[in-house]
Amino acid sequence: MGLTALAAVGTAAALDAGFSEPPGRVHPIALFGRVVGAVDREWTRPRAVGVAAAVALPLAFAAAAWGVVAGSGALAGDERVAAVATAVVAGFALFSLTSLRMLVSVARDVTEAADRDADAARESAIALVGRDTSLLSAAGIRSAAVESAAENLADGLVAPLLAFALGAQVSVPVGVAAAAWVKGVNTLDSMLGYPDRPVGTASARLDDAVMWVPARVSAVLLAVAAGSPRSLVDARRWARVPASPNSGWPMATAAAALGVRLEKRDAYTLNPEAALPSPAEARTGVRSVAVAGALAFLLAGVAAWL
Repeated sequence: MGLTALAAVGTAAALDAGFSEPPGRVHPIALFGRVVGAVDREWTRPRAVGVAAAVALPLAFAAAAWGVVAGSGALAGDERVAAVATAVVAGFALFSLTSLRMLVSVARDVTEAADRDADAARESAIALVGRDTSLLSAAGIRSAAVESAAENLADGLVAPLLAFALGAQVSVPVGVAAAAWVKGVNTLDSMLGYPDRPVGTASARLDDAVMWVPARVSAVLLAVAAGSPRSLVDARRWARVPASPNSGWPMATAAAALGVRLEKRDAYTLNPEAALPSPAEARTGVRSVAVAGALAFLLAGVAAWL
């Protein structure tokens, strides 16, 4: 079972490196998002509906993932063929539940375009950051790209990989189901978890609990990737500045490791005494996210194998 889990993580990493993302029309997260979209409307009792959605939808997503992976092994008669089929299908499933190459690619493109074509960079940044980019300066665009890359490392990669590694201690299908459950929770929060949407309150609270460990693991990985263990100590001063109890950790660690200020207007300023990232510092920040992501794949594979 350990080798099958390791092969699944290796398959997912290879697919991510080679192909970035599955097409949107068949992407499991996109399909799940359509289901979540049906919940995003006015309800007589929005909080009750929100609790039901937060409980039922991620579980249904996890059950579907488990069924696909478990079924692939069950259809194969020979034990060795079943192990290979399970590893391949689980790898494809894990690939669809994680994202590194696209995250790094978009962040790199945005930072590179910030000085060359600020309008194009602001447009591209919309896919990466959750804010109005129309008034951002070139340095502000770079800041947004670096902090968003650091934050998304946690929920887009580390969280599902960590869930898979834990679930794979039981079985590979359970590992994939755990990763799908985490992505389901995160997707609900990203679509519904806003203060003006009572239907998303339960999803936001659940996501806060689920992401507590992955956010801090991501901070450690970023510190290692940047070669700056001290940044974890420095990050403690600013990690609680953002409203989220989790996103501040990877972002503050990135700010400390790079020695730059990362800020979102009217929301937070991390490492306030430093300057906004230069082009070279922004490139270093994105590269650190890429290295941290590679470390996450490696550690998840080893943990799943043991």
